[in-house]
Amino acid sequence: MLNFNVHFPTRIRFGRGKIEELGGEILAYGNKVLLVYGRGSIKRNGLYEQIMQIFRDNSIAYVELSGVQANPRISSVHQGVKLCREHGVQLVLAVGGGSAIDCAKAVAAGVGYEGDPWDFFTGKARINHALPVGAVLTLAATGSEMNSNAVISNDETAQKLGIGSPVLIPRFSILDPEYTFSVPPEQTAAGTVDIMSHVFEQYFSPTPGTFIQDRLAEAILKTCIHYGPIAIAEPDNYEARANLMWAGSLALNGLLKAGKRTDWATHDIEHEISALYDITHGLGLAILTPHWMRYVLDAQTAPRLAEYARNVWNITGEETMIARAGIEKTAEFFESLRLATSLSAIGVEENRLAEMATKATSRGTLGAFKKLEYQDVLNILHAAYGG
Repeated sequence: MLNFNVHFPTRIRFGRGKIEELGGEILAYGNKVLLVYGRGSIKRNGLYEQIMQIFRDNSIAYVELSGVQANPRISSVHQGVKLCREHGVQLVLAVGGGSAIDCAKAVAAGVGYEGDPWDFFTGKARINHALPVGAVLTLAATGSEMNSNAVISNDETAQKLGIGSPVLIPRFSILDPEYTFSVPPEQTAAGTVDIMSHVFEQYFSPTPGTFIQDRLAEAILKTCIHYGPIAIAEPDNYEARANLMWAGSLALNGLLKAGKRTDWATHDIEHEISALYDITHGLGLAILTPHWMRYVLDAQTAPRLAEYARNVWNITGEETMIARAGIEKTAEFFESLRLATSLSAIGVEENRLAEMATKATSRGTLGAFKKLEYQDVLNILHAAYGG
């Protein structure tokens, strides 16, 4: 295990009715809020009106940034920065899933920066300060409600890039599983895969001696495998929704990566797909992950893939054999969630695979579990294209 520093500053208010504590959380930072949300689901499920009442009861002034896309755009960030400056906003409140929260983080970082916030994503500028961010979570998936990360797309450059800074960690997040009851089956499935993929990126590591992190990771994976199908079949099942919601937060708050080198190759590849085709992130990960696993399996990686098969899927036998069996169980599980199994099935064009591989490796090799160069990435994409 490597040396590490960990800090979990987000106040989590978890459970039914916790929205009642929103007013007090906001007023700790001011009474002028930018409300960031997506395309109207919070109005349909009644959450929007609850928040409006809280604003009225606490004399909180607000301005809205609505219509944030599933893969949030830098254009929305520009709009949010402008609104914050014009209205003297003191806190950015995201209501929704990871897209709304990521957009809110980028806005919060951009308000005090004189240049284009896209500079943070391309490495031209560093994030040194940001407005406080709060979140009301409505989708279990990205873990953005409890971490320092944000991913934003740029339509002009066809890029999807990420940033990270401790100042972007939400000061508070309200997690009421009942707000996820209305999430459609396909989004619940994609969110479940997103959580699992975050765990995979940290679990499949070349760092030895991380027993406790690995057992925690396996517990989160087993939680997703158990409760994902239940949440799809029974959308109002509080136990299933609650366990998935907390799994999503724990999967990417820094706990699992502590003391480890982590991979992230599959995420890097998927970002190139969704940058061009605007697909749901979890769907792209569901297609790519089994192909990545098959490609990286060799004598050096087999022990960890076999450990995954034993401890998560309860498979026994010879090491390489059970490693392969664990990979196939993963693919079968994703398919059982009724997610697409090939890039061709979701409209990706084969003649753009080389472009994706080039862009994915433009900053160097990918991964830590097994290093991937351009040809490796292209091979994985071709395998995923045909399913």
